[in-house]
Amino acid sequence: MASSPAVLMRLVASAYSIAQKAGTIVRRVIAEGDLGIIEKTCATDLQTKADRLVQDLPPEDVDQELIEDGQWEEILKQPCPSQYSGIKEEDLVVWVDPLDGTKEYTEGLLDNVTVLIGIAYEGKAIAGVINQPYYNYQAGPDAVLGRTIWGVLGLGAFGFQLKEVPAGKHIITTTRSHNSQLVTDCITAMNPDDVLRVGGAGNKIIQLIEGKASAYVFASPGCKKWDTCAPEVILHAVGGKLTDIHGNALQYNKEVKHMNSAGVLATLRNYDYYASRVPQSVKNALVP
Repeated sequence: MASSPAVLMRLVASAYSIAQKAGTIVRRVIAEGDLGIIEKTCATDLQTKADRLVQDLPPEDVDQELIEDGQWEEILKQPCPSQYSGIKEEDLVVWVDPLDGTKEYTEGLLDNVTVLIGIAYEGKAIAGVINQPYYNYQAGPDAVLGRTIWGVLGLGAFGFQLKEVPAGKHIITTTRSHNSQLVTDCITAMNPDDVLRVGGAGNKIIQLIEGKASAYVFASPGCKKWDTCAPEVILHAVGGKLTDIHGNALQYNKEVKHMNSAGVLATLRNYDYYASRVPQSVKNALVP
């Protein structure tokens, strides 16, 4: 057996390092006071200077530069799950969202913002890194800002404390800026005790694993593969489930369409409760 770490673990270690650098850039841009906002397609589809600077950090595809850049030593000490130990670089697809929650970032809702790096193999999300640049930002002037969560299927997820919503409580987290009648109909059918409207797919999955929400429901074709790849891994690594509204697994191979056109349904526990309540009218409207 080779003594050097497996390709997957080297890539995860590098992604961790890159995500931390990205978080530093995101904080620096706000500190400098000029977000450099431009509209991409409409007033709710924005890009900032931080998006562009972070985008320049990691290459879109796996290559030697990404694998060798600043590997994080603790990850390299972890054993690679045996089913992934023989993976080659060219077999992996990397999905990057340099700034998830851009609209919230421009509005000062900083705890909604994440940097996402997801890694897929044979169409399945198998490893992911989520950086929260502003984690702890309301804890006072001396607080250490930011944290990085990471996970690999078959190994686990690290960098946070797993919590669950109290038994019997149905708290749904959903879109803040892309609401629609379909989204409303779907959530109403689930008879929630509370609905949290927040930004960022990464942020919503973190709410599930930290016990703030029990389901992430998005009955709309709004989010993309780079929004869900990394968060899906973290959720699946702790026993949760993420699918489209029909219950289909999302595919992450290189040729797949970028849009998650049939929406997202994710839970840490009790997936079947929420899946069984998705109205047929919603399913009919969202074609995979």
